[in-house]
Amino acid sequence: MNSNALTSATQFAPINGHNIAYRKFGKGMPMFFTNRFRGIMDTWDPLFLDKLAENNTIILLDYPGIGSSEGELPLHIAEVAATVPQLADFLEIEKFNILGWSYGGLVAQTVMFQNQDRVLKTVLIGTNPPGENEIPIEEVFYDHALKPVNDLDDEYYLFFEPALEASKIAAVESHNRISQRLDVSLIPSTMDIFQRYFSGTASFKEDKLNFREAYKTLKTPVLVVSGDHDISFATDNWFPLLQNAPSMQHIILHGSGHGPQHQFPELTADYINLFLASN
Repeated sequence: MNSNALTSATQFAPINGHNIAYRKFGKGMPMFFTNRFRGIMDTWDPLFLDKLAENNTIILLDYPGIGSSEGELPLHIAEVAATVPQLADFLEIEKFNILGWSYGGLVAQTVMFQNQDRVLKTVLIGTNPPGENEIPIEEVFYDHALKPVNDLDDEYYLFFEPALEASKIAAVESHNRISQRLDVSLIPSTMDIFQRYFSGTASFKEDKLNFREAYKTLKTPVLVVSGDHDISFATDNWFPLLQNAPSMQHIILHGSGHGPQHQFPELTADYINLFLASN
């Protein structure tokens, strides 16, 4: 039987003296996935992954010190991002695509800008551009995201649009799909680890390497996918940048929140596959 999101084996790559957990399945051009705040390999929606795996070799990973990986989550986003090309080297992959969600979108952009000779295309979901952005994280995010364990009610607010019944129904369906393999004990749950994520986010906001300015001349194709009400990284934060980022496209999915790929897993995968296949 072909491996998929629910059956692919967890493997380990020795990177910087620690075993970094990863999974690899699908067929086609390699695509690395960089995850959200508190995300592990099993918190991706398997339907979304399997739809993408029809045309891409999916490579999931847990950051150092997160999930099944050894080590400690670095405080600087550039050090977190370095794990991706190091894992690519271990797997003998020279060129690849990358997809990042939320905090992972910050990681993915860093990987892209620092490895422009290796990253072919970039997909960013529910994330922020580099540098200063006008709209901050909504307080409701902190109300739900910082609990030691998140339940379905938290997920309504964190990843979906709780004001819409259709979104809540999609949340239940996605929650049930994810629950098939999820080991909740692997999800980061302590404030000291949360602070390491926040430190990485702050370093990306500082933008000391001027990534925001670099979008003006970037040749790498970038697809941004957003829900129309993202409480974490507001969709509107991309609008000032779009006119000065000629290689970027932006899709906004109506009636969805921070995780549009979990509310519309097949539709989002179709958009991404079209983007990856086009010239």
